[in-house]
Amino acid sequence: MAPAITLAADAPTLSAANTGFMLICSALVMLMTPGLAFFYGGMVRVKSTLNMLMMSFISLGIVTVLWVLYGFSVAFGDDKGSLVGWNSDWLGLSDIGLTELWGTTTIPLFVFSAFQLMFAILTPALISGALADRVKFSAWALFITLWVTVVYFPVAHWVWGEGGWAFDLGVIDFAGGTAVHINAGAAALGVILVIGKRIGFKKDPMRPHSLPLVMLGAGLLWFGWFGFNAGSWLGNDDGVGALMFVNTQVATGAAVLGWLAYEKIRHGAFTTLGAASGAVSGLVAITPAGGAVSPLGAIAVGLIAGVLCAMAVGLKYKLGYDDSLDVVGVHLVGGVIGSLLIGFFATGKGQSDVAGLFYGGGLDQFWKQCAGVFGVLAYSLVASAVLALLIHKTIGMRVSEDEEVAGIDQAEHAETAYDFSGAGGGAARTPASSPVTPAESKKVDA
Repeated sequence: MAPAITLAADAPTLSAANTGFMLICSALVMLMTPGLAFFYGGMVRVKSTLNMLMMSFISLGIVTVLWVLYGFSVAFGDDKGSLVGWNSDWLGLSDIGLTELWGTTTIPLFVFSAFQLMFAILTPALISGALADRVKFSAWALFITLWVTVVYFPVAHWVWGEGGWAFDLGVIDFAGGTAVHINAGAAALGVILVIGKRIGFKKDPMRPHSLPLVMLGAGLLWFGWFGFNAGSWLGNDDGVGALMFVNTQVATGAAVLGWLAYEKIRHGAFTTLGAASGAVSGLVAITPAGGAVSPLGAIAVGLIAGVLCAMAVGLKYKLGYDDSLDVVGVHLVGGVIGSLLIGFFATGKGQSDVAGLFYGGGLDQFWKQCAGVFGVLAYSLVASAVLALLIHKTIGMRVSEDEEVAGIDQAEHAETAYDFSGAGGGAARTPASSPVTPAESKKVDA
């Protein structure tokens, strides 16, 4: 059959509605990084709170600059050997017209670049949760710089760039199960195997210092995730973005129930930390799958992820690796679960006509998902460990033992999250530092 002729009138034109929608989604994804900062910040001890917040916030600065300089070109430029992209016109985002469209979409290339930038910012920030309490801030900043260059930008091209090997293979990853969550989770595992455990791991209590902050962070992540997931269809002219929006909510709710049910049976209580972690596990698992499954399938994905991720977080105590805030147990395991379940629950009626095993499609898609999952996992694990080892052997990755015990906030940032110097009220005051007003003097005398 002769190829169809595309007339000029049929060419895509800029849509103000889709452009506005994608700008909002980009802002929502940006909000996820501060949300992650609060989520992680509440989970650590008081003496590490600011450092945890800063490990997320610094990604906003470093990755933004690198993305403009060369990151967008490497991730989404013209394919080079199915491994990286490159387009010299995109260096510095310089030779791009304001109304130039992204591919066959109806949104400007600038908007697509901004949306994908927010993904690039969030992904290395996810890794930080595994490294709490013990990493030099300067070493972390260097690691982010090297990691997004060597790992994230190329992997994004594999999965989403036209010509990338996973893209051409037919691996389904709607919004980042492999490129974001498996990538970050495997990287976290690689780094912690290099830098070792926290002082006092499995001996000292290391409970979250502020569960309200954890819940606030989880709520911000849940909210921002609608932009992360629904926005990844780059518009909603055919309803797939709306399907993803609904499935995001459904799977997350189901994962909360699954995690809490496991927790009650296993430990005898429904905890707020469990509810927050369950929500994140559901968000992670539905991220690759939400455009391919039905809402009933989303319930299954969420329940399975909630239970299995809750089980997985305990492995660090059995296997002896110190994943401080359960990045491996939630993001790596959740990403693997969501990506592989596409091979079973894909309906063939969502983002594509690919059907999974339960819908008559056999195991063909499952094996493709396995290739994508384990290819990204292996590369990120090894490359991240090598980068961490190079930094560890040169400038040093960890703070000193004394600094870790005393508190990384004071050592690295010369600040503390909370000022307790005024605890106890008036008894703590001195005439020199806190002058007493006449009114207060009368009250004291009385």
